[in-house]
Amino acid sequence: MQEYRYIWTLFVVLAFTVTAAFNAVGQLTNSDYWAATDALGRKVCDYTSAGAKRRDKFVAMFYWTWHQGEDDTTYPVKNITEITRKYPEAIKDYNHPAWGEKKPGFFYWEQPLLGYYKTTDPWVLRKHAEMLADAGIDAVFFDCTNGSITWKESYEALLKTWNQAQKDGVNVPKIAFMLPFGPSANSLTSLRQLYNDLFKPKRYENLWFFWKGKPCIMGYPDNLTDSAEDREIAHFFTFRPGQPDYVNGPQRNDQWGWLEDYPQHGYVKGLDGKFEQVTVGVAQNAAPSTKGHCSAFNLPGSFGRSFSQRKGFDPRTNSYLYGWNFQEQWDRAFELDPDIVYVTGWNEFIAGQWLPKDNWTGDPFSFVDEFDWEHSRDIEPNKGWGDNGDVFYLQLVDNVRRFKGMLHPVKASPAQTIHVGNVNGWDGIQPYYHHYKGNTMHRDHPGRNDQFYKNTSGRNDIVGAKIARDSEYLYFYVETSEKLTSQNDPNWMMLFIDADRDKSTGWNGYDFVVNRVSPRDGKAIVEKNVGGRWEWEAVAATKFGVKENKLELEINRRVLNLNKGEVDVEFKWNDNMQEPGNIMDFYVNGDTAPGGRFNFIYSSKQQPER
Repeated sequence: MQEYRYIWTLFVVLAFTVTAAFNAVGQLTNSDYWAATDALGRKVCDYTSAGAKRRDKFVAMFYWTWHQGEDDTTYPVKNITEITRKYPEAIKDYNHPAWGEKKPGFFYWEQPLLGYYKTTDPWVLRKHAEMLADAGIDAVFFDCTNGSITWKESYEALLKTWNQAQKDGVNVPKIAFMLPFGPSANSLTSLRQLYNDLFKPKRYENLWFFWKGKPCIMGYPDNLTDSAEDREIAHFFTFRPGQPDYVNGPQRNDQWGWLEDYPQHGYVKGLDGKFEQVTVGVAQNAAPSTKGHCSAFNLPGSFGRSFSQRKGFDPRTNSYLYGWNFQEQWDRAFELDPDIVYVTGWNEFIAGQWLPKDNWTGDPFSFVDEFDWEHSRDIEPNKGWGDNGDVFYLQLVDNVRRFKGMLHPVKASPAQTIHVGNVNGWDGIQPYYHHYKGNTMHRDHPGRNDQFYKNTSGRNDIVGAKIARDSEYLYFYVETSEKLTSQNDPNWMMLFIDADRDKSTGWNGYDFVVNRVSPRDGKAIVEKNVGGRWEWEAVAATKFGVKENKLELEINRRVLNLNKGEVDVEFKWNDNMQEPGNIMDFYVNGDTAPGGRFNFIYSSKQQPER
């Protein structure tokens, strides 16, 4: 066993060495070099606090592909939060008209930031690929635990989209499937179908998640027969059967969990006492009345987002935002320090409305897997929370970094004067801030039920950036995949600068913006933030140059309130914002590098190796 673990460790190190080499030649974008601070003022950790990359640590995410199918386009999407706010009496009345005519009915606890989408929408799937890659997620496990449904239409769309994203430089998570919780006939049907449709013909092999040298599947091999095909299947996968219960822990030595109450168990214990896997959940649809076992999320006292087994319920206003439950579960994962952390989850969003006869114990009905802002377990940013819609996403980023460690920041080049208009002068300037090519696709796809989505804001595809400095100026460089559009276009190639790296100053920390106002008289307009709101005043007109797909700016240090010493700033580029003043627009419209709340860091200060 020890020899096997040594060989496996050697395999993992080799795999990461190849990945590191891939990064070194500029093919994959890596978010380790980025900073972010959420709406609550919590800064995600950096290299100094996370430490060096640990090559044998992985994070997986539970992912739902069931948002598909032929919906009734005459029937509106139903949102529990909207219904109970408008009709509070409905929560006690199964037959209230607000719930609609379809019984038992399926409902969203909130609207995802990207809308009530289908998981066949390539625009959404590309966004997911980037957000999960930016969070450091290594694998996603698709929920195929109900019946023998594998949601083939969705996984095919995802594989096609993520395959292209990988070619475009996105370090997309690898994929795996989670089958029913037991060796049932349905589980066997799904296993055979997936093997014959996807794995045996080696389709999208570059996207498979391998564990112990074989493709991983959370399924039961127990009822495979002695047929030639089943023998192939038995030897093809690394099987990790799923344990459904939140309390009991592993019932066999090859099981993995998917969601548990704190303190979570370790799964698959090695001879050295270390575990392969530990679960981390955002919240648990469990309650004291069911002794922590799975039940309806709308039961009194259920273990929502603000609940901690150690501290009780967070007493703060809007306590659901602070993630006590999620953090407590991560703390347990750090304590056990497994090979892989399995996080539940990304994008379930939907719950069924079930009567007591269905044995979920709700009164007068049950919302089992999702319910409301407090009693839900999705990390994907949502629309209902406004500026707070990504707080769990950034909490995820912070903890993944702490668990896996980070790459050491790239050293900034020595001071050098750049002559704007000579783009070759940037040769050799480091670091080069890679970003994703190919993500300005337009959206034109049906959503769930009566929803349909179009988005044509993708325009200039930002693929890389640099900064240089001398004693008088900061120089900014950005390039796009194709020739830049006209500088007179609205919201054209805006540069946001956090000059003091203090999120309490400026608009969401951005003290300056360039090109919010179109350039005039051959000069780019630099504006300073006023009062922390989306209000800006011009403070300088500065030299800029455009050549084909490259844009350069020269900004005097004095304009940015920077002295002649070391430089330590955050910045990002954005093209074609559609909702000026809405920070969440950075996830949705145009192109933003880096995405969402992330910023590139430029620092002439050096961080010691850890």
